[in-house]
Amino acid sequence: MYDVTQAHQAHYAAGWWRDETFLDDLDRHARERPGKTAVVGHNLATGRTDKIDYAQLSRLTDRMARGLVNLGVQPGDCVGVLLPDIWEMLPLVLACAKAGVRIVPVPPEFGRAEMEFALRLTDVRLLIAATNTFGGRSADMALALSRDIGLPERIVVFGEDRPPGTLSFAEQFLTGNGGREGELAGCRLGPDEPFVILFTSGTTGTTKAPVHSQNTLYAEIRGYAEALGFDQTLVNTTAHSNMYRAGLVTRLLASLVLGGTTVCLDTWDPAASLELIAEHGVTTFYGSPHFVRELLAAARSRPPRATHLASVVSGSAPVPPQLLDEVRAALGVRMFSLWGMTENGAVTCTRPSDPEDWPTRSDGRPTGGMEIRIDPVDGLDEGAGALWVRGPAQCLGYYRQDDIYAAELDADGWFNTGDVVRDDGRGGIRLIGRTKDIIIFQSANVPVAEIEAVLGKHPKVADVALIGIPDPATDERICAVVTAAAGSPPTLAELRDFLRDAGVSDWYWPGQMEVLDDMPRTPMGKIRKADLRKRYAAP
Repeated sequence: MYDVTQAHQAHYAAGWWRDETFLDDLDRHARERPGKTAVVGHNLATGRTDKIDYAQLSRLTDRMARGLVNLGVQPGDCVGVLLPDIWEMLPLVLACAKAGVRIVPVPPEFGRAEMEFALRLTDVRLLIAATNTFGGRSADMALALSRDIGLPERIVVFGEDRPPGTLSFAEQFLTGNGGREGELAGCRLGPDEPFVILFTSGTTGTTKAPVHSQNTLYAEIRGYAEALGFDQTLVNTTAHSNMYRAGLVTRLLASLVLGGTTVCLDTWDPAASLELIAEHGVTTFYGSPHFVRELLAAARSRPPRATHLASVVSGSAPVPPQLLDEVRAALGVRMFSLWGMTENGAVTCTRPSDPEDWPTRSDGRPTGGMEIRIDPVDGLDEGAGALWVRGPAQCLGYYRQDDIYAAELDADGWFNTGDVVRDDGRGGIRLIGRTKDIIIFQSANVPVAEIEAVLGKHPKVADVALIGIPDPATDERICAVVTAAAGSPPTLAELRDFLRDAGVSDWYWPGQMEVLDDMPRTPMGKIRKADLRKRYAAP
């Protein structure tokens, strides 16, 4: 039987967990490198850029923590946040740790129903929203919920033209002192206490709320940094929202732990991002293949200035071969791939010691004390199967969803990721697809991601998603949904010929093709296959 306490002790003994917290990192950097820039924030609409050094970050964290206490927040409470990618998010996250509260980033894609679910699940009584969040007014939606269901009780709004009855972010957290320092005594969260409650951004299934401590997040950061050789010279940015793990941890907290610098662009814009990369000496860009493609398109339309960019790291989906070559050609840097989930972060990653083309064949080997296990799946070749993981970066569970989380664990503490992978032959994995994503064609499993990778090389295809449509004759009919690269889209016959020429078994060829101008996507850049299945489901 799996002993959680014993596992946690092992994480400490191995050095992946520690007695310190992110606030200790902040205190150390403020003391040792007070004038170093900790975070850069750029407002796309106004063109304003703010630079906050570690000494300022420390003072702002104290001020925001006192502001939280002044608003009546108690240790153990949950504070909801739905904001653009502003630099203020970093001191706010740290302020929550200092005030002893749990921060609940709300995904920007959430509509009213999803936000209500998040507020009820976490009992959020204070929500920090904005008048403009990724094109929507989260403050208005929060105010409507407050009137209808009584949650949140208080709304603090970032931005101008805030709704009546809400509080000003600037007045609560930036201009006033918010109370006395002594009010924070004894409030700090410990390294193993619940700290961040995230929401899964998957394309299918029930929304889940993984809970992380500072130690589970630290284990991911340390493993990720060691795999790629990152240190205090790191200057990073990403296209992903701070409301998701990729932005919150990979951008904000990773740079804090290392004593580096992070760059925040409040609204994703590839051309503006290229300018910021050049202006502020960004060394690493992180983004799913979708966002990397957008960055490359901007670079081709207007060649970027000379930069310090040294690497592009990609996750969320397999890296197609042509993308790696395009990154090298347009940006002159090397690309790395990783695999992870909201539940456990960057579990695997390719390394600088790997062949340069390895990201096109692998999602890397385990990082930071994480372990992987591949269980056979009927219908798949030897070496391929369901991926299970465990280790120090694994979340503490699902918030108030104990039964759902327990259902994904086995007796030895292995977590069922729901992904199907192939052994890469070097101790790592290559993503094939998701267990729920695999199409069942005449009782056989179709390796969806692998077929998509082949079709993605077709010169007429910009993007492709393979879905299964229920069909009594074949279990499921294989349907390829494509967007055209330029001019006319391919025909179904052309796709099938392309697969034949690539040596793909005709068992996996699509029997249907649909064309869209744009794929429906999550903010993480993942294609919403649930939307596609619904759109093209047989009547």
